[in-house]
Amino acid sequence: MTIVTDLPVTQGGTLDPEGNTLNPVGADEKTWGWFAIFNIWANDVQSLFGYSLVASLFISFGVGGWTAFAALIFAGLFTMWMVNLSGAPGEKYGIPYPVLARASLGTQGAKLPAILRATVAVFWYGVQVYFASTAVALLIHSVTGLDDGAAFLALSAIDWLSFLIVWGLHIVIFWRGMSWVETFLNIAGPFVYVVMIGLVIVLWQRSDGQLLSATATIFANPDSSFATEFKGFVAIVGTMVAYFAAVMINFSDFSRYARNRRAMRVGNLIGLPFNMILFSALALLTTGGAAVVFGEEIINPTEIVERTDSVLLGVIAAITFFAATMGINLVANFIPAVNGIANLSPETITFRKAGLITSLFALVIGGFWNSFISQFGISGFVNTLGATLAPIFGIMIVDYYVHRQQHLSTEDLYDMEGGIYHYGNGWHDAAVKAFGLAAIFSVATVWVPWFSALEGYNWVIGAMLGGVLYHVFVGKKVKG
Repeated sequence: MTIVTDLPVTQGGTLDPEGNTLNPVGADEKTWGWFAIFNIWANDVQSLFGYSLVASLFISFGVGGWTAFAALIFAGLFTMWMVNLSGAPGEKYGIPYPVLARASLGTQGAKLPAILRATVAVFWYGVQVYFASTAVALLIHSVTGLDDGAAFLALSAIDWLSFLIVWGLHIVIFWRGMSWVETFLNIAGPFVYVVMIGLVIVLWQRSDGQLLSATATIFANPDSSFATEFKGFVAIVGTMVAYFAAVMINFSDFSRYARNRRAMRVGNLIGLPFNMILFSALALLTTGGAAVVFGEEIINPTEIVERTDSVLLGVIAAITFFAATMGINLVANFIPAVNGIANLSPETITFRKAGLITSLFALVIGGFWNSFISQFGISGFVNTLGATLAPIFGIMIVDYYVHRQQHLSTEDLYDMEGGIYHYGNGWHDAAVKAFGLAAIFSVATVWVPWFSALEGYNWVIGAMLGGVLYHVFVGKKVKG
């Protein structure tokens, strides 16, 4: 019988970086209060892509401002409910997502969704390392005024220097363990908000006090009807839920460090609706201010900063964009990648080893992003992998709450050769069948044009389908 548990921890309740990152965390490691959970969502929202997405929602869906805000708040509340469900077993038993998946898919079957999630995470981790490096390059240009010079693989010497600096900083943070990850998130989240508020103030001054009236103009939609408003409402909710889908499925990777259930729930309550409201309001005001100052609706914050022609603002913005991108990279990509890779061989792959493997992939993906990968049309491949994860969420939730009545055997979860979660050969047939059938639908929404109408909320449908099919195939309650 192979059971891997109870590896040592260092002083201060930090998981030993040389230890197995999949081990259940102990009581002295559960140090994250509500503020740490809050900052998970602050960093997940505060990316350059997140800003552009939120800003475009107010303009592109043809709905009034209040409808858009209501949709964003509803999406935040719905996501909060979902992550409270997926995070509860992590908080209760101290286990990460790959281990939780063993209960429903089997000790070997769980490796499939774990590696799918890790593959998506590794790819976007490398891409986000590159995007974070563009902020550092902006900082170097703003301070020194140096030219780019000759390019190698579509990156200049400054670009390569910036990329390697960011790549190295990621390694420094994870090498010190999860306590450093928590510290970075706690600093980056509030800092980004301070700078965003500063950008709004600058645009307010340059717009001669017309920022609010411009915002009202963007909000205005004289041709709207109840039908168009409702359709836009549903589309915005679906888009934002899909945006948070990746973190929803592996939220136990973070909730296991929460001090208690209340800290997790309060952090999610304040973190999701509050961040959605504040970040959306700042994005809207910035977009409105840019419309007055520059005469057009700009949804890319870097373009707004560049047009201000301010060296000081350029420096501050570069640091902000770097912090924001690093934050979401650690939350949405690094942790699930490390845990997914470690799950391939829990006995031999430690936290640091998995982090180095992730970083090596990031070096290749980020380094080749401009010259090759971005031109290759890789999005269909990545979106396909992401779509297959939707049924896993439904399967895990139904298994834990309906069939196991929120009761798991931690010892059996780590028994890789026997136990109740081994299901004879390591694969739970009912879960595999439910996953396969529901995944066909999820993948079809990516490739079949007829399903394009479901874009945005296909993830929710896929999750529900996976849960329903699993419930039908299992057919009875089981005790873990």
